Amino acid sequence: MSQSPILVTGGAQRLGRHCVERLLDDGQPVIMSYRRERESLEALRRRGAVTLAADFSSEAGIHDFIARLKAQTSSLRAIVHNASDWAPDSLDDDAGANFERLFRVHMQAPYLINLHARELLDACQEPQRDIIHMTDYVSQKGSRKHAAYAATKAGLDNLTLSFAAMYAPSIQVNAIAPALIMLGDGDDEAYAEKAKAKSLMAKVPGPGVIYQTLRYLLDNDFVTGAILPVDGGRHLR
Repeated sequence: MSQSPILVTGGAQRLGRHCVERLLDDGQPVIMSYRRERESLEALRRRGAVTLAADFSSEAGIHDFIARLKAQTSSLRAIVHNASDWAPDSLDDDAGANFERLFRVHMQAPYLINLHARELLDACQEPQRDIIHMTDYVSQKGSRKHAAYAATKAGLDNLTLSFAAMYAPSIQVNAIAPALIMLGDGDDEAYAEKAKAKSLMAKVPGPGVIYQTLRYLLDNDFVTGAILPVDGGRHLR
């Protein structure tokens, strides 16, 4: 019996790419979405990842992706919703469009994919099927500069609870809520020290801790409706 693939949205860079690479290391077939062509995609393709371009900023783009996903595979072992847009709030005329884009990427895309790809999860012959949402620490705290981002990630937290109830016991639905895990390319030492000071663990841990959490959920058959913080104790500061 061949393994059903795991779908990872937003798998071309940073946390998504790391998780795709680690899944491939484990011998797990992967289908991944990406927003735009990147040099890194060729290496993932050579390793066997199936890559599907996706525009989650419109409902039509989401439905187009779902149709191509169904044409690509007849089953899925899991869905990992990692696609995200870290856009700051705006006070100009684009504020409404910005909020709408974040809503579509963080909430509508997972909602529609979960609904329409359920048949692919149901078709998996393996004993466990999972949906995992990548949310964010700020969904519980709010944000002064990224209110729309925080609100739509909080909506994804809530979708975790709803789908866990809807799909139990055949499909487990959980979320991972990270704080700062990786530095950006332009972040300097001063920023790194400030970031470390925000958590009790006083470090920027790197993407491995996210894959450890993802692996835990994929391997545990008695967890659903959980939102697992990966924040180094930041909530206690």
